[in-house]
Amino acid sequence: MRSSLGEFLRARRRVTTVDQVGLPEVGDRRRTPGLRRDEVAMLAGVSTDYYTRLEQGRERHPSDQVLDALAQALLLDLDATDHLYELARGRRSRRSRMGRADHVDSHLLQLVDAWEHTPAFIVNRRWDVLARNTLSAAVCGWLENSDNMMRLVFLNPAAQEFLPTDWEREAYAYAAHLRAMVGAGGDDPFLLELVEELSRGSETFRRLWARHDVHVRTHESIRLHHHDVGDLALHFEGFTINSAPGHVLVVGQAEPGSPSAAGLAKLGWLAVSSR
Repeated sequence: MRSSLGEFLRARRRVTTVDQVGLPEVGDRRRTPGLRRDEVAMLAGVSTDYYTRLEQGRERHPSDQVLDALAQALLLDLDATDHLYELARGRRSRRSRMGRADHVDSHLLQLVDAWEHTPAFIVNRRWDVLARNTLSAAVCGWLENSDNMMRLVFLNPAAQEFLPTDWEREAYAYAAHLRAMVGAGGDDPFLLELVEELSRGSETFRRLWARHDVHVRTHESIRLHHHDVGDLALHFEGFTINSAPGHVLVVGQAEPGSPSAAGLAKLGWLAVSSR
């Protein structure tokens, strides 16, 4: 019987190579990518039979020692290791279900609107954009599907022109973040609804989702191309909002004195003058 833990181990095994873990390539070319079960078992210090039972869902109670060894064998980072523990323990994700918690406090809206020189927006766990200021709207609010950053990246072909050099990296990061938000329980219908929508509309999302990469986004530097001001290099930082669990305030900035800062200032001027 298949299990979420088994699916995760299988996916991570298939995207981990012998070169990454320092094993020699022996024999003919492999029929399937990634590590074999016996190689993961050897790296983790468990028997091949035991590891096989884990992947097949016949062993559901691995010890902390085994989980730590598997995380090391599969080169999992902290987010992915946390996800592994959630799957193995069968507990509810530490990121509680929020559903459509879309209300944004009026004082927070006033704060975001007051930032005239900084693009800022607020998202929920699905990355629905609940509020954005004028400069954020000028940066990307004019794009179709910009009401949800996941949809923008995966379902709008124009995103590849908007992010000409960083689109693949952004797609990977968003898929891994969504996997972290879904967590072990997979019981938030609003998140699962988004996963189904993206899976239907994007082959890239289906491919990345199948990897089971897990990573929570907290900050990112991206390069984008805006039709009015050209290329912009921006750094975005995400801040959790204590008064609204599940909401994140995302704030962007350009390096002071840089061409990107000048472009951002021009974009802000254009947005104000067009009102």
